[in-house]
Amino acid sequence: MDIYEAIKERHSVRSYTNKRIPSDIILQLESEIKECNDESGLHIQLITDEPDAFNSFLAHYGKFSGVENYIALIGKKSDDLDKKIGYYGERIVIKAQQLGLNTCWVAMTFSKKKSKCIVNKGEKLLCVLSIGYGQTQGVAHKSKSMNQLCDFKGEMPEWFKKGMEYAMLAPTAMNQQKFLFSLDSGEIKVKTTGGFYSKIDLGIVIYHFEVGSGKKIWHID
Repeated sequence: MDIYEAIKERHSVRSYTNKRIPSDIILQLESEIKECNDESGLHIQLITDEPDAFNSFLAHYGKFSGVENYIALIGKKSDDLDKKIGYYGERIVIKAQQLGLNTCWVAMTFSKKKSKCIVNKGEKLLCVLSIGYGQTQGVAHKSKSMNQLCDFKGEMPEWFKKGMEYAMLAPTAMNQQKFLFSLDSGEIKVKTTGGFYSKIDLGIVIYHFEVGSGKKIWHID
């Protein structure tokens, strides 16, 4: 499965089977995580065979079940931490999909106290990714129209349209899609329009746009 197929086929999954992740898949995940950490300076960690973080009222309230593996998204406190976590977390999400795994972004419905990750001084655990073999493959989320998510006048270049198509497939908190892309004198810009966890969402949609458009961007107003 290539990266484009993975983005199209990946949906959030909250219920998992008891099938263990094979060691060769774990090695590939850890390799991807290491690359992301080396590029970004983040401290992302894969935790396996650990049910405690999702054995709580919050997790059950969030309709999670069977979660025994997760990826802790951690980094040094900074103004752009949320964006980095979104960008590199989603990169790992798509890699996991390519490896035949299912995932879900989790911000509140897990126990930070019970999680077995290491958070060093000056760092922050923002959220986690549940990961494993889903009981289902999830369902596609509804999306706003492209016109609602980008500010563009005139004839849209094909690469920009492709970028928007993939950005529209990006997961966002409560499916709020609080982002807006624009193209100004050849410069791609994206900004948040508010909402819960919107800065993390921004990193996620930037990653999707880059994959779809083939353009490297990192501009936030």
